[in-house]
Amino acid sequence: MNATRPCRCGHLGDASQACSRAPKCAADYQGRISGPLLDRIDLHVDVPAVSAADLTLPPPAESSAQIAARVAAARAIQTARYAGAVRTNAEADGKLLENAATPDEAGRKLLAQAADTLRLSARGYHRVLRVARTLADLTGTPQVARIHIAEALSYRRRAPVN
Repeated sequence: MNATRPCRCGHLGDASQACSRAPKCAADYQGRISGPLLDRIDLHVDVPAVSAADLTLPPPAESSAQIAARVAAARAIQTARYAGAVRTNAEADGKLLENAATPDEAGRKLLAQAADTLRLSARGYHRVLRVARTLADLTGTPQVARIHIAEALSYRRRAPVN
């Protein structure tokens, strides 16, 4: 897991406290992390600060216990799929990954287009497949579909915005 601030002051994207040097501040700050290192991070998720008003909202529709049950079911699917060769999608490689995470035709087209547009490395391409396979497992879907590829691509690192 990796947690980084979006810029030196940490206010990039915060509507209540704007970064005074954006977007250059963010580009300079985030540029300190090498591309090959970032390529090894599967999920990039921006998490906004929690406001006092957010704390008074009703609980989320899905409880932590329900989420934990979905994760446990997905892990069981993965354990059964790989039958002792590896335990999870994160550990699958080569032919094993290719067989388990082959997307449908629409997903294959999207992934090919994204690989070209985003200039994904081979490592990045395979990481998208692993995340997409995991997303499919979380929904109980037997084949990786376009929607899983699209969501996995949405977790790739994006340029900083203010």
